[in-house]
Amino acid sequence: MPGTHTRTRGLLVAAATVAAAGFPFVASGAAAAAASVSGGGFNAPGNVLITDQFNNRAIEVNPVTKSIVWSFGSGNPTLCNPGPGAIIGTNDAERLSDGLTLLAGTGVPVGSSPVDPTFSCVDNRVIIVNHAGSIVWQYGQAGVTGSGPNQLNVPVFAIQLPSRNILIVDQGNNRVVEVGFASRKIVWSYGPSSGPGALNNPNSAELLTSGHVLIADENNNRVIEITRSGKIVWQYGSGNPTVTSPVQFAAFASRLPNGNTLITDSGHSRIVEVTEDKHVVFSYFTNTASGSSASPLPTNAVQLKNGHISIADQFNHRAIIISASGRLLEQIGQTGVPGNGFDQLDGPYTAYVIGDYTGQTPPPDM
Repeated sequence: MPGTHTRTRGLLVAAATVAAAGFPFVASGAAAAAASVSGGGFNAPGNVLITDQFNNRAIEVNPVTKSIVWSFGSGNPTLCNPGPGAIIGTNDAERLSDGLTLLAGTGVPVGSSPVDPTFSCVDNRVIIVNHAGSIVWQYGQAGVTGSGPNQLNVPVFAIQLPSRNILIVDQGNNRVVEVGFASRKIVWSYGPSSGPGALNNPNSAELLTSGHVLIADENNNRVIEITRSGKIVWQYGSGNPTVTSPVQFAAFASRLPNGNTLITDSGHSRIVEVTEDKHVVFSYFTNTASGSSASPLPTNAVQLKNGHISIADQFNHRAIIISASGRLLEQIGQTGVPGNGFDQLDGPYTAYVIGDYTGQTPPPDM
């Protein structure tokens, strides 16, 4: 990897952020902050659900007023309190039906926090919380790392399938698992230990309408589409971390309604749309903005129904929405400024517009 960046336990870490000065810490006063604060109202279409990674929280923001209308987690970047009311180093938050929220508690590895490079905290849970912040479903145990029953190792992504089961990207175990919603047991798993299908730091997975699974195989610098039996039927990228690839650190991928694939090409600081026959038809670089990090390592991008694209621009500490032509339309967070005050984020990992599942796996109605 290039000298100023390290890849550590599921979190893309820019060394420059570790030295960030004057981080404006705002104490939350509670381990769980899950309440309407201000803005357009909880679960309102058009709000943006953001995983505010290093602030140990997920927040729903009114993009017009920049007000937080819902929050879960401490908002404290140095508090290690995995358990009820908390989430540590959250890498993914998905809004389900009835206002429920699915969260991946990835944890924070040592050396990644902009506030304290010695800080680390293990979480290893995937949870569903209600509006009040109570956990109503959980897989994995707080602070426990493993691969056995009810154990995860750096879960970075989770979605709810039409069956209501939960699909989890268990990055540290190099696998994608489907966990029964009622049984809380693994009912399907993909993660061969060797061969061309072996994963290397997978970072996202979506269930396609065909029943296939689209996986961002991050450190193999590729996106793959597999059948339920594990056969690779489409691949973009080298599949080899030591070979030059059109994508470097594939952080996220989604299949668009037109059949193209939208990929977050994190190592190249860009979003790309590629056709089935692997031609690039759109690209957008996030490192060209005024005040941008040279390598912001964006981690998530989804196309919206209106053709706009929502992007989590991780180490530019912002969530943005751009037009189909690449024009900046909205921004939450201040470019290059980590924090947890008003209109501030710290390493946002995903950013989804409430009610819009274009190219994603829509959750079932409860």
